[in-house]
Amino acid sequence: MKRYNITVNGKAYDVAVEELDAGAAAPVAAAPAAAPAAAPAPAAAPAAPVADGTKITAPMPGTILDIKVAVGDSVKSGQAVCVLEAMKMENDVNSPVDGKVLSINTTKGSSVETGAVLVVVG
Repeated sequence: MKRYNITVNGKAYDVAVEELDAGAAAPVAAAPAAAPAAAPAPAAAPAAPVADGTKITAPMPGTILDIKVAVGDSVKSGQAVCVLEAMKMENDVNSPVDGKVLSINTTKGSSVETGAVLVVVG
């Protein structure tokens, strides 16, 4: 057991941490015998194919509020392609290049993670 003093937001905490062997797994409690077997989780759907071109990705996790372009539209560098709501703020996601919209890989109302491909411009 190793002990550490940690300060969070100006408040000091005394913390004890147990070190495990590199190959050893932490003990896991067994499920009660009467518990029914859980159904396996459904397999994730395969990701939609992404067209070749410049991928415009989500800069942070959030919800897509609006998509401002359609497949085939011409866009200029700096033009907003969609609006992402994150932390109660609306953020324009802009195209870094001039080109034509090859694909839109999200929908209004969908939740996205950082790095998710939203639009591809070529």
